[in-house]
Formats: sequence, C-alpha cells, structure tokens
Amino acid sequence: MRLFLVIILIFCTQSIFGQTSKLVKVGVLKDLIEKKSDQIQVINFWATWCAPCIKEMPLFEKVHETRPDVQVSLVSVDLNLDPNPAKIHKFVERKKLKSTVYILDERDPNVWIDEIEKSWEGAIPATLIVNTKTGKKNFVSKELHEGDLEKLIDEVK
Repeated sequence: MRLFLVIILIFCTQSIFGQTSKLVKVGVLKDLIEKKSDQIQVINFWATWCAPCIKEMPLFEKVHETRPDVQVSLVSVDLNLDPNPAKIHKFVERKKLKSTVYILDERDPNVWIDEIEKSWEGAIPATLIVNTKTGKKNFVSKELHEGDLEKLIDEVK
C-alpha cells in the first residue's frame, strides 16, 4: 500500500511541477538529431556525478527560457555507472530543471557514442548543436562558460 501511495505522490508532484525525465534508447536521440525542425537542437550529455556538467547547467536553462528558436535537451548518461533512474528524477526535481531531460537507457558507451557523434571520445560534459535547416552542427566535449553556448548556436545559423 505504501508503494502505491509513493507512486501516486510522485506522479502528482511531477504533474504539478512539470518536468520529468524520460528513459530513452539511443534511437530516440538519433531521431532528435536528424528530425527536420524549425528550432536549433541543443543536446547536452551530462551526469549527476560530473561537477563541470552541473556547473554549466544554468547556461542551458537560460537558453531554454530565453530562446524560442532553440530546443534544449539534457541527456543524463548516469545509467552507465548506476542503473537507478530515481536518483536522476530527484536531481531534476531538486534543481528545478525546465529543459527536456532524457535518461539514456544504454549501458555500453562504446556501442552508442559513435551513433551520436563520430568525433566524440566519450568525455562529458559534451554538447551537440544541430540546425537541420542549414545542415550545420557543432560538437564540443568540454565545459561551457558564459557566452560559449550562444556563440556555438550562432555558428550553426
């Protein structure tokens, strides 16, 4: 009975406060990268244990709030080391993230990294910016600082 009440409470809390994180396979991300869109796609790969990832998150949230021409997706790669999505859900709630949050449900990075970006060696944070209208993209595998994200977005216009 307690488990049922906890599940109901979690569902109601997520409905009231909005953001939830969704478990996805790499195919969903590939579709996001390749799907024709009027918005520029910003896809950031991060983990709850990665200090530089957490430090740069406000940059993505700011773009999400201020740029209607940009769709921000935050992709957690935590399940590779700790298969407990509840920790990520709690993190998203605690940080009050508004961007779309995905939890990558893949355990072997050697299998899926090349499907996202051939030049990616696997380090995080990593960010992929894609403009399907122009065919341009940017990929960086480092911590971003104030102004970096906007510059990368402008380069794919």
